[in-house]
Amino acid sequence: MRWIWIDRFIEFESGRSAKAIKNITLAEDYLHEHFYGHPVMPNSLILEGLAQTGGILVGEINDFDEKVILAKVAKVRFHFAALPGDTLTYHATIDDIREGGARVKATAHVGERLQCEAEIVFAHLDDTRVKNLFEPKNFVFTLKLLGVFDVGRASDGAVSESPGLAKLKRSGGADASTA
Repeated sequence: MRWIWIDRFIEFESGRSAKAIKNITLAEDYLHEHFYGHPVMPNSLILEGLAQTGGILVGEINDFDEKVILAKVAKVRFHFAALPGDTLTYHATIDDIREGGARVKATAHVGERLQCEAEIVFAHLDDTRVKNLFEPKNFVFTLKLLGVFDVGRASDGAVSESPGLAKLKRSGGADASTA
């Protein structure tokens, strides 16, 4: 994966839920041909943004020790098209988590309007189950990546620090300038 379909997290409750936003602007190349004369954010990219929100939430539970991959989209329903100028709010909640994977319920809203609802299943891969399937340099969701997302506020409204940065500090890893 080469693109991140999240602009920033606005809430992150470890092990439970996360909210992220994606601003849709005409500066994004894919909109110039999808659809010509009537730009629309493709539903597949909205689903990818939901999966990234949920995947980071799931990976963070185990400090990104296991690789989290999208296993399947169990359900998805789109209610209307997302257009340039819209801000999508992605909300992912862990529905079930086990050793082998997790199920996340996710929604996307534009303002108060429900744009998409999905149930996404992720698989956990660790070195005991998979050898050399993924090169670490090619894997996107790592603890260090989480540090680049600006988490604005916790669910109670308090200003919060990025979960990735907090974990890096606790583990004695990178300082704030390298996260």
